[in-house]
Amino acid sequence: MTRKQRRLTMIGGAGVVLVIAAALVLNALRDSIVFFSTPQMVAEHPVPPGKRFRLGGVVESGSLQRGDKLAVSFVVADGSAKVPVSYQGILPDLFREGQGVVAEGALDAAGVFKADTVLAKHDETYMPREVADSLKKQGHWKDDYAKKPGAGSSANAEPAAQGATQ
Repeated sequence: MTRKQRRLTMIGGAGVVLVIAAALVLNALRDSIVFFSTPQMVAEHPVPPGKRFRLGGVVESGSLQRGDKLAVSFVVADGSAKVPVSYQGILPDLFREGQGVVAEGALDAAGVFKADTVLAKHDETYMPREVADSLKKQGHWKDDYAKKPGAGSSANAEPAAQGATQ
């Protein structure tokens, strides 16, 4: 075997080993690659109680209930399925009914998602108050910005600015 043939054989063998290693890693992380599971996914593929995952969807209007010592319960829905969630702690500033949310935790035996972390999501029109003020000072402010929800309007400016630090 010539030098060139040995070199090509070694490169080909290394490539095969890399492909096998990547396939094994991706197979092991198959369930973790998804950023979050929706209530529909949880209904179709039941998650065993105690297994940690992320649940994402919209906080159903009228479902938010506050209890003692920062206890909160609400329902996360995605249009076709719903999952009840309980959480103990301070909610993010952008958290509200009808808004997107991602909660990290596990289901209990009763089917209630026990969250230990709650992250509020915002849409692409989000703009902190400081950015809106800067655009106004520079003369680049467009009236379309104020019409978008949470886009620097005075009613939404403070929560938006606080949420930017999270």
